[in-house]
Amino acid sequence: MTDWPNSGGVGPRPVPNRAVPTTGYGNDPGGGYGYGGQAGYDSGYNTGQVYAGSGYAGGGPAGPAGPGYGDARPAPDWGRRFKVGLVTLLAVLLVWSVGTYFWADSKLRREVDLSTVMDRPEKGEGTTYLIVGSDSREGLSDEERKELRTGSAEGKRTDSMIILHVGPEGNTMVSLPRDSWVTIPEFKGSESGKTFPSPGARKLNAAYSMDGATLLVRTVEYNTGLRIDHYAEIGFGGFASIVDALGGVEMDIPRDIKDKNSGADFEKGRQTLDGAQALAFVRNRYEAGSDLERTKNQQKFLSALANQAATPSTVINPFRLYPTLGAGLDTLIVDEDMGLFDLASMFWAMKGVSGGEGTSMNMPIAGSAPQGSLKWDMTRVKQLVGQLNNGEKVTVRAD
Repeated sequence: MTDWPNSGGVGPRPVPNRAVPTTGYGNDPGGGYGYGGQAGYDSGYNTGQVYAGSGYAGGGPAGPAGPGYGDARPAPDWGRRFKVGLVTLLAVLLVWSVGTYFWADSKLRREVDLSTVMDRPEKGEGTTYLIVGSDSREGLSDEERKELRTGSAEGKRTDSMIILHVGPEGNTMVSLPRDSWVTIPEFKGSESGKTFPSPGARKLNAAYSMDGATLLVRTVEYNTGLRIDHYAEIGFGGFASIVDALGGVEMDIPRDIKDKNSGADFEKGRQTLDGAQALAFVRNRYEAGSDLERTKNQQKFLSALANQAATPSTVINPFRLYPTLGAGLDTLIVDEDMGLFDLASMFWAMKGVSGGEGTSMNMPIAGSAPQGSLKWDMTRVKQLVGQLNNGEKVTVRAD
């Protein structure tokens, strides 16, 4: 053994008194692990003890160097995720809506120029539509003509005519019997641009046969004093296709109906009509007994059709919305100023009338006229038109 200087003898060199870790083993107050209970002796032996702040599990809280191994992940920011999801959804809906709008707008057949109509009345309150169902066979195959019982007549004629007025005091649907006896006034030809003299008194549907939509609008305006703001016309094929695209339209048939001319064959009661059946129902004339009875059936069906087309199950369901829009817009002929919002307003107004939020009526009739036609009661007609033009509640009633 080495004799250390100033040690007073031979033996191990004493260790200077210094701070030692507090994580020592045993009950040594100093926390050191020495021999023979000598607290101040550092043997240099590593026991594997890990000091606080080492970064390993069991080593105590994380030190300044960073979080310890095994710390919990931060909680998800659900508020931020919700906002991102909502913005994404709104963006998708916006793109879909804009795309649908331009697609549908491009399919509208704006073929009627109302600016060529002569001597138009002053515009009154609200918006007035002339809705026409024509017997056009355009686009129908021979098989479809047979199924729909449309016949094979060339050209097209008006099969139904309805004035729809959207006003501040409610919406009003007024059917114009095609056998109405009216004056066809002087008019400007839609194709030639030439002015033609008045043909005199004729049935209302003759105006359409002579020069189409513009002369029909001219004749309605001349005989009523009501300005037509928009025109909408649909043929047989388009009408049936819309009904089929909707999956049929539910109707309450008032009585048993059987008519070989239109193909109508129904039992009394509530039932769903497909396209061919719906067309037979609205065209039924001979069994109905009069043109007035038929116009009432047409109003009932068109209101039911609009009501079903405007339901959320159709509007927000692309698998039903696009076929319905496609079927209708392909054969729908409108005036040059008609937009999709105008078209939507027209359908919503029809839906409102079917829900009891408006008035549904025939043009007031005073009796019969030449050629088995119907004479309008002009006193009540003027009163009705005055109420519509002034935005008043309609109180006039037809028989």
